[in-house]
Amino acid sequence: MADLKNRRPLGSRDTKWAVRCAAALAGRGVTPNAISQASMIAALVAALALAATSWTQGAATVALLILGALCCQLRLLCNLFDGMVAIEGGRSAPDGPLWNELPDRVSDLLILAGAGVGAGHPALGLAAGALAVLTAYTRELGANTGLSPDFSGPMAKPQRMALITGAALLAVFEPLFAAPGTVLTVALWIIAIGAALTSLRRAARIRAALLARG
Repeated sequence: MADLKNRRPLGSRDTKWAVRCAAALAGRGVTPNAISQASMIAALVAALALAATSWTQGAATVALLILGALCCQLRLLCNLFDGMVAIEGGRSAPDGPLWNELPDRVSDLLILAGAGVGAGHPALGLAAGALAVLTAYTRELGANTGLSPDFSGPMAKPQRMALITGAALLAVFEPLFAAPGTVLTVALWIIAIGAALTSLRRAARIRAALLARG
């Protein structure tokens, strides 16, 4: 049985459209693991689209930025529906925990690395991706010590994806006010710093809880 206390709290999970979509997927025999795997494909497309903006211009760049933003959100939809199909749809599998976590880490690295290439700062993209993975590590570390998983921010997965999506859309208008790659660069710095703070915050809360537990 799925451990509901380890589930990320999401308001969208209770919306009618999400419930209907998850029920439709479950009714058509789509497995949660397949949805999790699809999230990596969406992340890969987002990464390639964002990276390709570094050598395109004009309408091609606009199309790639919009595609990247849409695929970032598609990745989040996959993350939403895999859990709903598994739990609400009653289709969880023994290897579900693997496919619930691993694709998220791969997706974070792909999208942020792709954004780094598109911004002209691949090292920054990789650093942001590594720090994003660190936030998940600290959450799982706390859970493995018997504590409730800490999904707090300021730069948890939903915030990271909202920021990179918004940055990609804002970058469509970048020629009007900044040099190419500026918006994605700023977004990656915010994500990197925010993810570092998130990891430190979670680690501090784990330490405090362990000390209080004695």
